[in-house]
Amino acid sequence: MSAGWEQSVAASGDLDQGDSEVLRKPLDSDEMSVSSMDPLTRRDFAGGGLATIALAWMMADSAASASTDGAKPLLHFPPKAKRVIQIFCMGGVSHVDTFDYKPDLTANDGKALTGKGTPDTFFGQPGNLMKPQFRFERRGKSGLWVSDLLPHLATCTDDMTFLYSMTSKSSNHTPATFFMNSCFTMNGFPCLGSWLSYGLGSQNEDLPTFVVLPDPRGLPAGGSINWTNGFLPAAHQGVEIHSGKTPVPDLFPAAGGSLPAFNAGSRFAQTENREYAKSNPGDSELAARIRSYELAARMQTSVPIALNLDKETEQTKRMYGLDRPASAGFAGNCLMARRLIEQGVRFVQVIHGGAFGGNPRINWDGHENLAKNHQQQAESMDQPVAALLQDLKQRGLLEDTLLVWTTEFGRTPMTQGVGAPGRDHHPHVFTVWMAGAGLRRGFGYGSSDEIGYNPGSNALEVYDLHATILHLLGLDHKRLTFYHNGIKRRLTDVHGDVIRGILS
Repeated sequence: MSAGWEQSVAASGDLDQGDSEVLRKPLDSDEMSVSSMDPLTRRDFAGGGLATIALAWMMADSAASASTDGAKPLLHFPPKAKRVIQIFCMGGVSHVDTFDYKPDLTANDGKALTGKGTPDTFFGQPGNLMKPQFRFERRGKSGLWVSDLLPHLATCTDDMTFLYSMTSKSSNHTPATFFMNSCFTMNGFPCLGSWLSYGLGSQNEDLPTFVVLPDPRGLPAGGSINWTNGFLPAAHQGVEIHSGKTPVPDLFPAAGGSLPAFNAGSRFAQTENREYAKSNPGDSELAARIRSYELAARMQTSVPIALNLDKETEQTKRMYGLDRPASAGFAGNCLMARRLIEQGVRFVQVIHGGAFGGNPRINWDGHENLAKNHQQQAESMDQPVAALLQDLKQRGLLEDTLLVWTTEFGRTPMTQGVGAPGRDHHPHVFTVWMAGAGLRRGFGYGSSDEIGYNPGSNALEVYDLHATILHLLGLDHKRLTFYHNGIKRRLTDVHGDVIRGILS
C-alpha cells in the first residue's frame, strides 16, 4: 500500500471537516437490517469537492448503469456472525495429503483401485493408489489429523471445524469454482458475497460491502465472473482490491487533469442529471449509479486508510509472514482482510492461486508432481491463514466472524497415470473447514471412505455449506430470494440444508 496514495487524498484539500462528517456515517454495527439507500438529492453534490469531482469523471468514463429494486429483507433470526472471510485455494487441494488421513492408502500404496467401479477421472488416466505424500499427526486437544505440509494450521485445530464429506458437481476447474462461489456451475449467477451484500447491507457506508483480494500472482480462471452480482443489483458486485500502488483500479481520476476542469464537469453533470430526472420520473437507474459513484468518492479517503499496513506492528507483520518473500504477497492480503472486516466490510474473499496452464503453476493443480506442487503453494498459504485465524481470535473478532477455507474440489487417491507422482481432479469428496461464530470448535463432521474416494458418512453439498453460512448470519436460505425472469431465485437454488451437527 503506497503511502503516497493516502497523502495525495489529504493534500487535495477537497474534504473539509463538514464533508468528512457527511461522507463518514457508518451504520450501527447492531443494525442488522439493510439500509434503505434513499436516493441522493442534488444538494448532496453541490459545491464541488472530491465527491463531485469523482462523480463527474466517472460519469464521463462509464456507460454502464446499476439498478436496484430497493427491497431489502430483514434478518430472519438472531445471527451468530456479522461478517465472513473466505479463503479460496484455487486448483484443487488434495484432501488426502492435508486434512483427511487415510492409513489404508499407505497400506495399499502402488496397488490398483478396486471395488469402486470404473475410476472416474478428469483426464481418463487412472493410475494406482498413492500413499499420502506428507506425514500425518494428531494435533491439539481435539486430536484432529493434519499433515506436516501445513505446520502452522496444524497448531489451530482446536479452533477449526472440518467438513470431511464435501462434494462438488464438476471436475472442471472453472465450473467447479463457479459452483463453490454461487451454487451454479454456469457463470452469471450471484455469488455468496453478493447475496450477503443484498441480504445484510453495509456496516460502513464508506467501504464496499463485498471485497475480493485476488492472489498477487494473478487472477483466477474466469476473472471477475467469480465475484459477479449476476442478476442482483450492480451495487452488490465484489470490488477488487489489489496489493501495490493501485489497490482499486480507476478509483482516482487520471493524472494531469485540472481541478477547475473537474468542477466544470461536475456542474455540467448536475444539470444533465436534473433534466434527465424530470423527463424520466420513477427511473431508478440514475440514482443507483450516483449511489455507486458516491461510494467511490468516499472510498478515495477510506480505502487508503483501511489498507495502510504501516499501522500494524512489526510483530504482527512477522506473524503473518510479511517478512518472508515466499508468503509476503498473500500475507498482505490476509492482513488486509482483517483490517477490512474491522472497518465494517461484510464479506472478504481472499483468493490463493491464479490462472491455470502456467509453468510453474501458481495454484494447487498438482497433476505432474503432487508433493512439489503442494509444498510450493503451502509455503505461501499456511502461515498467513493460521496467523489470520489466531489474530481474529486474540482480538475477539472470531466471536462474531466466520472464517471459511475452501477449494473447488479435492484430488484422487490414485495417481494420474501409472507411475506418475501427481493426482487428478476429484469432485466426489473433499475437505473444507470453518472457524468462528456459532460453530463447534475442534470438531470434524462427516467422513470419506477408507481411501478418500467417496463420502463415507453425512455426504455434504456446496448448497449445505452456503445454507449454513447464511444461517449463522441470521438468514434463512429458503427465504432470501430475488425475483428474476419469473422465478424467485435464491443462492442455494432449490437445494440445501443447514448442517446442524456443526453448530454450537
